[in-house]
Amino acid sequence: MPLGNSRLISADSHFNEPGDLFLKRVPQKFKDRAPRMESFPEGDGWIFEGLEGPRNFGWNACAGLEPEQMKAWMRFDDMRMGGWDPAERLKEQDRDGVTAEVMYPTPSLQAAMALVEDEEFHLALVQAYNDWVSEYVAYDPSRFCGLVFLPNRGGVKAAVKEMDRVLGRPGMRAVMAQAYPTGTTVMTDEHDYVWAAIHERDVSFNIHVALGIYKPSPHKAKLPGYGRFFDAPNRCIEFIFNGVFDRFPNLKVAFAEVDFGWVPYVKEQIDNNYQRLEKVNQFGLKRLPSEYIDEHFYFGYMTDSFGLNNLNYMNPERVLWSTDYPHISADYPYSWRTIQASMSGVPAPVKSAILHGNAEKLYKFPVAAETIVPTQPKLVAA
Repeated sequence: MPLGNSRLISADSHFNEPGDLFLKRVPQKFKDRAPRMESFPEGDGWIFEGLEGPRNFGWNACAGLEPEQMKAWMRFDDMRMGGWDPAERLKEQDRDGVTAEVMYPTPSLQAAMALVEDEEFHLALVQAYNDWVSEYVAYDPSRFCGLVFLPNRGGVKAAVKEMDRVLGRPGMRAVMAQAYPTGTTVMTDEHDYVWAAIHERDVSFNIHVALGIYKPSPHKAKLPGYGRFFDAPNRCIEFIFNGVFDRFPNLKVAFAEVDFGWVPYVKEQIDNNYQRLEKVNQFGLKRLPSEYIDEHFYFGYMTDSFGLNNLNYMNPERVLWSTDYPHISADYPYSWRTIQASMSGVPAPVKSAILHGNAEKLYKFPVAAETIVPTQPKLVAA
């Protein structure tokens, strides 16, 4: 095996949800408003209430294709089946030597759900989605971790109610959100009700790239991808200076797809500013801001050579490797090549922690699961 005996746990992988997910699960009165997949001359696309035109998904399903085969538009039937079929997904994991995955929604789908202002309709969509996810990951909880998608309408009690409804089902071992339960991206004291519930249940609060309520963009607007570097540092500061971790000392926040090479710089600058301003502002923190970063935040990445070369300046036990499969940024089915190229200088214990150990602890994957030996398939369309 190219990586010896090392296991691989992807802390950020994705579904490709079936087009009838919501139609099958929402109450009858919402079926005509539910998100659905329809066919167009260019390919298939999602239709969302309140959004003009379809949203394609080709970039979210083209991992492993030759560059000339990668297109923004494609047919649902041309995708690999693992996006919605867990049995097929295990085979796809095996091809890449991946032992287990933490499963996130398709970004445009989670953004569209968060955008819905009708509280009852929003809650119906969230419940339908969480039910589908829990059915999927229950197929093999030792190799799938599902995330409870928290509603951002209905307030903090509605969010905790949904968490309690789904969390604890086989494989459902963490929570995530697109915005805070009050429908904003600005933290208030009211959110302590949610942090207390998450803290009590000893699971992580996950953020994929960034919190925000926005319209899913057409594919061309996504190409630069710079937005994923901006929210996480500010979100760290928000949690720290709101005193969340002093009130909930075991709370964990996991970022997906934000990389971590920026973390040492933020630690240095945040401590410098804190020490200069503390006597005037009297923030009232119990520790230096950098200490909260090293303890409470997890950072997911696919490739970050700069970060790997500067691990001495942060806590390597908070770094989570991921594939982003089946999105365009995945190196499927040759993830091990990227790992070998970027981690040759990383000590073996640290490498093992980043590739699987940190995720095992955070998401409570069984540590005795077998190592998956990757096959070497040709790069094919499906």
